Amino acid sequence: MQKPLENLSKDELLALLEKQGGSIQKQVKRFVKVERDLARAERENTDLKFQLAYYKRLVYGQKRERFEGDKNQMSLPFEMEPGKAEEQEVELKEKLTYERRKRTSAHKGRVALPDHLPVEEIKIYPEGDLTDMVCIGEEVTEELEYEPAKYYIKRYIRYKYAPKNKEGVVIGALPDRVIEKGIPGAGLLASILVDKYQDHLPLYRQLQRFKRQNIPIASSTLEGWTRQSLKILDILYQYLLEDTKSQGYLQADESPIKVIDKNRKGTTHQGYYWVYHSPMEGTVLFDYRSGRSREAANHVLAGFKGYLQTDGYIVYDKIGKREGVTYLNCWAHARREFDKALDNDRERAGKALTYIQKLYAVEAAARERGLDPQERKALRLKESLPVINELGKWMYGQTKNHPMLPKSPIGKAFRYTMDRWDQLSAYLYDGILEIDNNLVENAIRPLALGRKNYLFAGSHDAAQRAACIYSFLAICKKHQVNPYQWLKYTLENIMGINHKNIRGLYPQNYKKLQLQA
Repeated sequence: MQKPLENLSKDELLALLEKQGGSIQKQVKRFVKVERDLARAERENTDLKFQLAYYKRLVYGQKRERFEGDKNQMSLPFEMEPGKAEEQEVELKEKLTYERRKRTSAHKGRVALPDHLPVEEIKIYPEGDLTDMVCIGEEVTEELEYEPAKYYIKRYIRYKYAPKNKEGVVIGALPDRVIEKGIPGAGLLASILVDKYQDHLPLYRQLQRFKRQNIPIASSTLEGWTRQSLKILDILYQYLLEDTKSQGYLQADESPIKVIDKNRKGTTHQGYYWVYHSPMEGTVLFDYRSGRSREAANHVLAGFKGYLQTDGYIVYDKIGKREGVTYLNCWAHARREFDKALDNDRERAGKALTYIQKLYAVEAAARERGLDPQERKALRLKESLPVINELGKWMYGQTKNHPMLPKSPIGKAFRYTMDRWDQLSAYLYDGILEIDNNLVENAIRPLALGRKNYLFAGSHDAAQRAACIYSFLAICKKHQVNPYQWLKYTLENIMGINHKNIRGLYPQNYKKLQLQA
């Protein structure tokens, strides 16, 4: 039986310690490991709580990029008190009665219908004998009506003539056809392309419309028409590609697209649309690449010189270090990082967002006053530069005197902004520069709607053909051009136009031509 520790001599204690040392060391190591695991679990738990709170804000909070919450917003009740339910039913009944009565009264707040629409007049006379009555006036009621799209056959009849006393025959020249020996006209092809890529109506749904009109068209035929139309439009796209490469100011971003690859059975390939926006020219270029590497970006940016504005993706960082390139980043992305950190550190995230809000207030003032680039630069140097300097000093003081966990949301927001500080401030160099990359992001948004409908591209070539039409539809949207009218005009004229004048088919130039006419 072992003696109590207090009765052991010094030599006996040393011998016991030496005998059990290995066991104690193992216990200490086991304890340290448990402590480490607990700390890691606590960090993961904190991150998960943050993510849950962030996603709740995305679902139930405001969608606009502002950090102040909606104080009047309340959670939806799943159970309603009986008395309150009766009150609500009475209110709804009164509102319904009021709306029905209001329909019989004159509507004084209606926006006038457009003047360019054709008018079909329907004259309605009172019933009964009007012989002894005099018309003293009339009341006009207008409503906007709709008829389904009209399909019709355009028949070209070319007459042949032969000289009476000579050999040879002359015949009227047939206009250029979009698809040689094909039956679709330019208007039909334009409608198919706009429905598919602008309104995101897949071809199989369009095929159902043809069937409802008793027009027999095979799905393979419809696909062939689309493919051949985009192949013709690619002629204009190649000019847009070369013009984009020569721009002096580009905003760039990328967006994924799933593509069926014959070499990858059972799964799809993750390709990317690299999107380039020229704020000065108002043009947009979608460029499909199979990857997201620097080589993919170099297809357009290999020899680029000028201002390049992006979201801070590492591939752009390397391009931004090239000689002749002035690299800018996006304040909207920095703002989003702090917005994500609100539930983690509301005080510091809110203060940073307040500074950024002041920068955007200056931009709003410049737009409202219609300032030119020189005036906008002067306003920024006067009002934005002091805000940026103050924000920088505050952030440096926070990181030095009040350390934060690097992987916490607020730590990530500080690191994102401070690592890109020079690029975020570079928009002050020139009044033509934008504070953020939102213009190119807005051009990408319609693509997300398309992905929800057709899910993937049928091949890498199909993805690039889609990039072609997406480019021109985005330009149409920027310049408020009717995409159907532009596309019909382009398909009718692209094969016969002189190559020196082909840029006149760009949507913005087409709009100028229409205004002159």
